[in-house]
Amino acid sequence: QVQLVESGGGLVQAGGSLRLSCAASGIIFRINAMGWYRQAPGKQRELVATITRGGNTDYADSVKGRFTISRDNAKGTVFLQMTSLKPEDTAVYYCKGTQLNADYWGQGTQVTVSS
Repeated sequence: QVQLVESGGGLVQAGGSLRLSCAASGIIFRINAMGWYRQAPGKQRELVATITRGGNTDYADSVKGRFTISRDNAKGTVFLQMTSLKPEDTAVYYCKGTQLNADYWGQGTQVTVSS
């Protein structure tokens, strides 16, 4: 079983930065892909960025060049550095980890970007 806990969300002005963290606990040594997703009010949850255990990354077009995903495999932690934030980045951000074809989700952390 895997537990994921996000932190680092908050309120920031447009153009500002935030760093999200997601800490995994439990049986985590086989976690492969980890990623960040977000869900804005009235919208479906969408992919933000993913990273494999080997460090291969993928980003949504809307965040390329502004967000950076990274991970610490030894600690089972994944990060999302967000810069040049825009009001449209406002959403609840969720961390996801995949292990042995099972997906695990965190509870989410709110990011609000004011204009």
